[in-house]
Amino acid sequence: MLSKIPNAGDLVSTKAFWRSDIDALSFPLEAHCACCMVHRRAFRTLLKFEPTPADCLQYFGEREQAFRMAADRKIAQNNIAVGKNLHLTSRDVARKLAGPAFENHGAIE
Repeated sequence: MLSKIPNAGDLVSTKAFWRSDIDALSFPLEAHCACCMVHRRAFRTLLKFEPTPADCLQYFGEREQAFRMAADRKIAQNNIAVGKNLHLTSRDVARKLAGPAFENHGAIE
């Protein structure tokens, strides 16, 4: 479910892709009718090295459920309106990676 650019002709991509204009990974939140972005700096904190866009896409792909859970949590906690885009910080993601479902999958030590 990964791509570097959204599919041509799609109004909303169903895949994660890299947005070079904001140096961030973007993925759709269909139920929220919005997009969620994660900046390369957040990935740098999570990975503990300076990642390429491909590194970020791979990390997201391997832990997509945690990213989506982090987005859901942020939406609920901040009462973010349907249709409003949001971004995740490394802390947002790390909280979900540290949870029981991801004990053996996170890069946070």
